[in-house]
Formats: sequence, C-alpha cells, structure tokens
Amino acid sequence: MPRTGRPPRKLIITAEERAELLARLAIRKAPADEKMRIRIVLSCADGERGATIAERLHTTVQTVSKWCRRFEAYRFDGLIDVARPGRPRTVSDEQVQSVVNRALQSLPKNATQWSVRSMSAATGVSPATVQRIWSAFGLKPHLQSAFKLSSDPFFVDKVRDVVGLYLSPPDRALVLSVDEKSQIQALGSV
Repeated sequence: MPRTGRPPRKLIITAEERAELLARLAIRKAPADEKMRIRIVLSCADGERGATIAERLHTTVQTVSKWCRRFEAYRFDGLIDVARPGRPRTVSDEQVQSVVNRALQSLPKNATQWSVRSMSAATGVSPATVQRIWSAFGLKPHLQSAFKLSSDPFFVDKVRDVVGLYLSPPDRALVLSVDEKSQIQALGSV
C-alpha cells in the first residue's frame, strides 16, 4: 500500500552539528526534555517520518514538527525552551526587607515574639508570604531566645554580599568559611 500524506522532509545538519548533538545526548545528567529534542532533530536529519518519531518517543507529531522547525531556523539556540510568562511578582524588595528587619530588630506589641499572623498584620503581606520570606532567610523568630541574629541595619546587604561571593567567587580566589563558636556571635570583622 502506498504511503499517503506529505513526504518526510529531511533536516540538513552538518557533521559538526551532528557530533555536537551526539555529545550533548551522551551527557548523563542532561535534562530529559533536552535529550528528547536532540533525538527528534537527529531522527529528522536521518529522514525519519514525523509520525514514526512521535510514536517512538511517545510524543505528538506537532512536537516533532515544532523542534525540527526551531532547530532549522535557530540551530542550537532553537533547542532551548523559551521562558514562559508567569504571574508577576506581588511582593517588592522593600516589603521583603521590612519583614526581615522587623523579625530581626523588633518585637510585636503585647507579645514576646513574632508570629506569622502578627507579622502579616504589621507589614501588610499575606501570612503565606511571611512564611516564605522567613523560610528563604532561615528566620525562626520563635527560637530567637536560643540564637541571636545580628541587629545590624545592613545585615541583609551583608548576607547578599557573602552569598554573592560564594555563588560567583573572583578568578583564582579561594573562598573559606569560618563558623562562630556556639552561643557566641562574632560582631566584628577581622
């Protein structure tokens, strides 16, 4: 029985591109979706039909067509998934700073410690947001009697500087960390 439909269109790739695609496919910890895109491109380059590729890779013909077209138009840049727009941020950096500062430097009226609800009422952000901020900064106001956090007004800026140093150290630099003694907080710098 003769085949019907559009004949398969072979994707033209160079030997260097094929070698690069195979090298990326061989990376064990590469994301699975990226590997599937590479398999689609290689199969299209071998002249395999879109329906056959889709069936073998457990995807749709539209997905196969999309990644072949994107690779054809943009080459390797076409294999990167485009960032999708998400819900815009509703909490500003100033609001986050306010929650952190209040948790570190003040106590609520008529209470010995901040609760999520009291902080929410004081700062005007939702309780869930307060919880996420505290979690992100490792704040536990209910444990402050056991561990004192810095009351330095520039504490958040200093934390950002230190974290930035760990994430992106200068070239040929050695970054060392020294922990404080338990129950004793180093307030000065060396």
